[in-house]
Amino acid sequence: MRDFGARRWAVALAGAVVVALAIGVPTVLIPNPVFARMTPVLWWNWPVLVATSVLAGLLLATYVRQPSTEGTDRPARRGGIAGALAYFAVGCPVCNKLVVVALGTSGAMSWFAPLQPVLAVLSIALLAVALRARLRNEASCAVAPVPAANARR
Repeated sequence: MRDFGARRWAVALAGAVVVALAIGVPTVLIPNPVFARMTPVLWWNWPVLVATSVLAGLLLATYVRQPSTEGTDRPARRGGIAGALAYFAVGCPVCNKLVVVALGTSGAMSWFAPLQPVLAVLSIALLAVALRARLRNEASCAVAPVPAANARR
């Protein structure tokens, strides 16, 4: 990350803000008049939201093209899965319609709520792995561009 230019840092900051809003608003960590939360926000929800936002912003910034780098799609899948896990981790267990349909309200509170911290740790770990993979790929040998004549075949 020490080679990040101003453009990459700007994308990282903007990405972190967008992720924080995309997760924080519907889960009502960020109070708003559109959504309601039926369970209180827990102490660990805020650090998870901050860590997820920062890591996702940095991961997004790695997709800003550097003049001599080529990337891979595998970290993108990990990052997407991690974002979904973070959303489920910090959300209200009985406000999530998928969880309520699958487990019922009592199941959401007795089965899903205790799993939310595990989902939070898993989401942060997946984001960290994806970010590490993207940064390592940038430091590896650059792939030579395919000549235009060979690309058409």
